[in-house]
Amino acid sequence: MAEFDGAYLFPKKEKRKKGMVKKISILLAGILLCGFMVGEALAARPGGTFHFCAPYGGDLLTLDPHKGTRTNDMLVMLNLNRSLYSWDPEKNRPRLELGEKVDVSADGLVYRIHLKKNVKFHNGRRMTADDVIWSYERVMSPKTASASARFVRVIKGTKDYEEGKASKISGLRKIDDFTVEITMENPVDPSYSLHEVGTAILPREEVEKKGDGFGFDPVGCGPFRFGKWVKGSEIVMVKYPDYYEKGKPYLDKLVYKIMPEAASLDMAFRAKELDATVVGSTQYPVYKADPRFSENMVEVAELFTRVMGFNPQYAPFSKKEVRQAINYAIDSRLIIQKLLKEKAFPCVGFLPSTSPAFDPRARGYEFNLPKAKALMKEAGYEKGFTFECIGTSGASAGVVVVEAIMPFLKKINVKVKPQRLEGAALSDRLRKMNYQAFIWSLSSGAGGDPLQALYRWHSKNPSTAGNYIGYNNPEFDRLLDTAFKTRDMSKRVDLLRKADALFRKDAPVWFFNYNKAVIAHQPWVHGIKPVAVEMMYQNMADVWIDESSPRAREK
Repeated sequence: MAEFDGAYLFPKKEKRKKGMVKKISILLAGILLCGFMVGEALAARPGGTFHFCAPYGGDLLTLDPHKGTRTNDMLVMLNLNRSLYSWDPEKNRPRLELGEKVDVSADGLVYRIHLKKNVKFHNGRRMTADDVIWSYERVMSPKTASASARFVRVIKGTKDYEEGKASKISGLRKIDDFTVEITMENPVDPSYSLHEVGTAILPREEVEKKGDGFGFDPVGCGPFRFGKWVKGSEIVMVKYPDYYEKGKPYLDKLVYKIMPEAASLDMAFRAKELDATVVGSTQYPVYKADPRFSENMVEVAELFTRVMGFNPQYAPFSKKEVRQAINYAIDSRLIIQKLLKEKAFPCVGFLPSTSPAFDPRARGYEFNLPKAKALMKEAGYEKGFTFECIGTSGASAGVVVVEAIMPFLKKINVKVKPQRLEGAALSDRLRKMNYQAFIWSLSSGAGGDPLQALYRWHSKNPSTAGNYIGYNNPEFDRLLDTAFKTRDMSKRVDLLRKADALFRKDAPVWFFNYNKAVIAHQPWVHGIKPVAVEMMYQNMADVWIDESSPRAREK
């Protein structure tokens, strides 16, 4: 063995120096060559056609993002359009998309955005600040009746404009053709709202020229332009050559197959007619066990939390000990394993593990029957009680789950009577707090913003706006109110973690699980990302296929 000096590469014995240097040179050359070969093999390949799916419900209703109401429509429109911000799945937060940089005032109310100057609509016209302002005003116009108005309402003056009291939105100001200033109603980060597909920036002349027909012949500024829509069958998009990201999109054509049936999706994927597919609870354990599919599955904890909410106006649930006892009495992990076939993540608190404010040190309720019994005795309900729980027919957060927890609650002398309702009827009763308990999947993202997600439970937020359990804790409110005023993001996150911990301790709900969203893709597919806000919101500008794809040469 040679003795090495501080540089460690060269031996002290001079007679071996030349030989060792030569060997090292050969080794380094080999490493570099391998690196170039790997880099070349993994380099994004342009060209080809990608077959994806629109799996939620039947045919699409519209391709006008400002009038869209359904996820099925939005996941398709995402790649025809671009919003001011976009979701970054790697950093798990929004990023500026159509701007080069943003200047924020010290009070967090004013955002001056310097727009990119190379963004073009599919008709060839360059996007300007006027398009941003017009698009937001169209979203807020009563004539549009946009479901996405709730996202734009974070901007100052939108209420007056919406109610016809003002001719323009006061919080929007054009500085020059490529600079727009946005003043917020409150010091919240607009990126969490303005990355939504329904706030896409559109060309005014195309919308006004086509009228209602715009929803069937859209023009955006996304990586793909509209090709054709075969009703009930597919949406075809083609690469937009003047897209502002150099070299993107990689694909020549993107086809969304309208396939609402899980069995049809499964057969099409197995037949290699689909390049990627969403995986449902039935297929999940089968795909996980299949060596062909299991290596090409992308999973994420979506920003939806499944809970059973307790009405505090019902006497037993006014006791924190009772609510905590129910959380300890149910083996959530066993239900996830047996009933949901592992297609879910156990709850820790209301904020999922993909939330920017999730506390990795936090621990949720563990199955502890003795602890549950002790709490019931402490609350004066050792002999138990009976309650009714309303829910939908949903397999992951419906009455079937209520039926699964009944044997667990029976051990603490609690009897549950499940009642199945349609989604609209359930929502109506929740807004009126006309229930004893409910089970449902609630958004815990609010566009990805943990502050807005937790604000659902602020005492000032009524049941009609989402506080279905009438949660009221002054300390929780104080933490959120302080977070609103805090500009330091690390300090804000700390406040939100404390608020989520307090909510968890109060146990106003049974914390069940976070939805595990899964996409399976063929081995020739590259670039599918874990998108927490909605797994099917894939930015297809980043996706490419290699030579092994049967559609690698299609245009």
